[in-house]
Amino acid sequence: MEFSLFYFADDSTPHGDGGRYQLLLEGARFADRHGFRAVWTPERHFHAFGGLYPNPAVVGAALATATQNIDIRAGSVVAPLHHPARIAEEWSVVDNLSGGRVGISFASGWHPVDFTLSRAPYEDRKRVMLRSIEQVRGLWRGESLDVVDGTGQTTPVRVFPPPVRTELPVWVTSAGEVDTFRAAATARAGVLTHLLHQDAAELATKITEYRRVARETHEGWDGHVALMLHTFLADSRDEARDAVREPLQDYLRSSLHLITRSFREADPDFDLDLLDEEDIDFIVSRSFDTYFDERGLFGTVPEAARTVEHLRSIGVDEIACLIDFGVDTKTVLGGLHHVNALREASE
Repeated sequence: MEFSLFYFADDSTPHGDGGRYQLLLEGARFADRHGFRAVWTPERHFHAFGGLYPNPAVVGAALATATQNIDIRAGSVVAPLHHPARIAEEWSVVDNLSGGRVGISFASGWHPVDFTLSRAPYEDRKRVMLRSIEQVRGLWRGESLDVVDGTGQTTPVRVFPPPVRTELPVWVTSAGEVDTFRAAATARAGVLTHLLHQDAAELATKITEYRRVARETHEGWDGHVALMLHTFLADSRDEARDAVREPLQDYLRSSLHLITRSFREADPDFDLDLLDEEDIDFIVSRSFDTYFDERGLFGTVPEAARTVEHLRSIGVDEIACLIDFGVDTKTVLGGLHHVNALREASE
């Protein structure tokens, strides 16, 4: 099992003297020194939830100069919002700055407001994402892409500077739709997923299907599955629960429209805006219990190790530990040695 760090901060929370990006940079340096596999940063627009990361390539460039060994990955690039040549250009710069440590997880996008930046209709986003993956891959290899220039003429373009890595490592971000797992396998891409809208048993069946399609489509290749999990480990389970309860509940409250998606799927008439404060408190409290007990890495190292072994048994290759969900920076950085102990035991 490989271990990485994942970031998706809520920018509405207070920040200390070290600034908004202290945890990102210091956490990445810790991971770099201790043999973690990668650092993932997302793309998020127009909302405090995830708002520190409107452009993962810009953040990746900073990480490239702050680290020496760890892979620097987008988790994710929302492909329909960008021209594929621009994606390839930006990440080639990061690849050069890092000496060839770049990887990209592509996403189709989920929030309609983000598509004010889009080159494509919202309803066409999944098809555009898959097409963009192949276009970016081709540009990365040094191939040209036919584009329409400012005069309406078709002309071939190539990417400069050329990247260091000859082949771009690629994942597809999935919220849990099995068709996305199949599409990733067909495209010879890994999968980056989470447990927001699926449990481990449901994930297991999707990984099985992903591996089946991967092996049938690409001989000798069975893919790569990275799973994002909210993570905080301590000397005791009670210590971990006390440390994360308030900040994780605040974090979940800030993302209510995400965590209530499952309610809307069960009841199309469900309307979050019609709930009173008591109902919202109930949803947040129940979500906290689910995350802490079933859908994260919380508690002690031995407890988390059992979770890791179960995830390994269902086919997860890498755990991307989401650490910036509101616990104060000093506490998170101080607790990373527990996560490293888990990594050492699991690897």
